[in-house]
Amino acid sequence: MPTPAAPVPAPQADSDTAGPSGARTRSQHQRRKRIVQAAAALASRGGVEAMQMRTVAERAGVALGTLYRYFPSKMDLVVAVVGEELDLLETSIERRPPSALHPAGRAVDVLMRATRGLMREPELADALIRSLIMAEVDTPFGDRMAGLLLRVSGIREATDEEHALAGSLSSVWVHELLEMLRGRRTYEQIQHRIEIAAGRLFADL
Repeated sequence: MPTPAAPVPAPQADSDTAGPSGARTRSQHQRRKRIVQAAAALASRGGVEAMQMRTVAERAGVALGTLYRYFPSKMDLVVAVVGEELDLLETSIERRPPSALHPAGRAVDVLMRATRGLMREPELADALIRSLIMAEVDTPFGDRMAGLLLRVSGIREATDEEHALAGSLSSVWVHELLEMLRGRRTYEQIQHRIEIAAGRLFADL
């Protein structure tokens, strides 16, 4: 009598519902991070146009349906990549806080450090900045940058006016960075303009 064939194991589901909750949470976090890293890698080589959802899913090793559960649209994915870049910037600031004596100088340090970080991957920087300008979803970029500028300036409980000033400086920086990506500004020109804007905006802080 022939020996019964061993049962074929079912393929491992790319699902967020299986397993203990702790393991599931870690798995979800790792999967999300893998997706964001895959999207950033594609954008760094071909801009937002290269971040096709199917291509991102294939590079990250997840099912397309799984990708859409985490990020319902490409813009949601762009926002996540921006958030990852901001996480890296904030970690850098925590490890090596700006040393300038005045708030304006510390704000300039943060923005120029962010410029250097982004320009290491100019295609990615261009994709992110252009996408933020045309964003059709809420992005945390402006608020997070403004909050970071206020923190390095020593302001813990900012007034509405101080929030507006920090937001204005962040907007100036985004504009100047876009001009640099278009070849209309040098790094030195951006720094000079940011120093002027920060000096004027934070003069009374």
